[in-house]
Amino acid sequence: MAEEGETVDIDGSIMEGGGQILRICTALGCLLGKRLHVHQIRAGRSTPGLRPQHLSGLETVRDLCGGKLVKAEIGSTEIEFTPGKIKGGTLTADTKTAGSVCLLLQVSLPCVLFAESPSELILKGGTNAEMAPQIDYTTMVFKPIAERFNFKLDYDIKRRGYYPRGGGEIQVKVSPVKHLNPINLVDRGSVTKIYGRSFVAGVLPYRMAKDMASAAVRCIRRELRDLYINIQAVQEHKERAVANGSGIIIVAETSTGCIFAGSALGKKGVTSDQVGVEAAEILLRNLRHGGCVDEYLQDQLIIFMALADGISQIKTGPLTLHTQTAIHFVEQLSKAKFTVKKCEEVNTDCNIIECQGIGFRNMNQ
Repeated sequence: MAEEGETVDIDGSIMEGGGQILRICTALGCLLGKRLHVHQIRAGRSTPGLRPQHLSGLETVRDLCGGKLVKAEIGSTEIEFTPGKIKGGTLTADTKTAGSVCLLLQVSLPCVLFAESPSELILKGGTNAEMAPQIDYTTMVFKPIAERFNFKLDYDIKRRGYYPRGGGEIQVKVSPVKHLNPINLVDRGSVTKIYGRSFVAGVLPYRMAKDMASAAVRCIRRELRDLYINIQAVQEHKERAVANGSGIIIVAETSTGCIFAGSALGKKGVTSDQVGVEAAEILLRNLRHGGCVDEYLQDQLIIFMALADGISQIKTGPLTLHTQTAIHFVEQLSKAKFTVKKCEEVNTDCNIIECQGIGFRNMNQ
C-alpha cells in the first residue's frame, strides 16, 4: 500500500468535469502511490456520478495494483482510492455496456508500463463508441505516436462492439519499461498521404461504407487536390462484430511522421454522405492549424510527457479543454512542470506545450 501520508483531494466537477479527471488521477495515484479522495464526480452532467464505464476503469486500476476502492458504485459522486503495488499479469475488465474499451486502455496503460511483470488485459465494451476514441484511432494514430515514448503496445481486436449493445473485445499485451523517453513533435512537415477505413457491420449494406468513403474523398479533394486518397470500404465479418454499426476514419501522415485523423460514426437520421463529410471536415480542420498533433491526441500525451525522463515538446492547434484539464491535474499530483506558448508563425493557430518530466522509474526493472 501507499505510505502513510495525506490524501489528495480532487474536485471532479471543475474544468472538463467528466470521466477524464478520474482516469488521469487514478492512473497517477496508482503510479505515484498517492491516496485520492475524488468528490463531485461528473457533477455538472445530466446523469451525475459514476457510469458503468467509469466504474470499470476504476476497478481495473484497483485490480492492477491490489489497491482499495471505497464508495465506488454506479451513480456515486465520490470515491476514495488507496493504491497498492502494480504486479502485472492477466486481467479482464468489462464495461457490460457500449462503454469504450479505448478509455479502459487509457486509464490502465500508464500503470501497466510500470508493472513488475508483463500484462495481458482483456477489455470488453464498445470498440467504436461515441464520445471516445474509436479503436481504429488508437491503432492508426495513438499507438505509433505514443510508442515514441519508448514502449510497445500490442493488441488484437477480437470483436468489434457498437452502441448501444457493446460486446466488443480487445486483448492487450504490454511489457513493462524502465522509464519513458521524452518526445519532440514540433516539425509538421507536409502532408504526404491520406488513407482510411470506412466500415459497416451487421445487416447494414456495404453500399453505405462506399458512400461514406466517396463523400469523404470529394470533401478532401476540394482542399487537397494533388494527393491520392485511399479509403478502404469494409464489411465487417459477422464473427468479428456484434450487432449493427457503421463509421469512418481518415488519417493523414506528413513527411516528418506526424499523424492526424478525423472520424465519425453512423447514427439514425444521418446519411452516409453526411458521416463521410463530418470525418473529412474534422481531418481538414486539424491540418489547418499548423500543429503536429490533432485535437484528440493532445490530451492523451500529457500523462506520458509528465512521466518521461527529460523535456518533451509538442506543437498543437488550439488547446482543448481536455488538454487543459490533463495539465491541471497532472501538475496537482506530480512535480511535472508544463508551459504553453503561443506560436509566432503567421496564419497558424498553434501552441507549443513543453513539459519537464519527472523521470519516473520502474524500480522492478
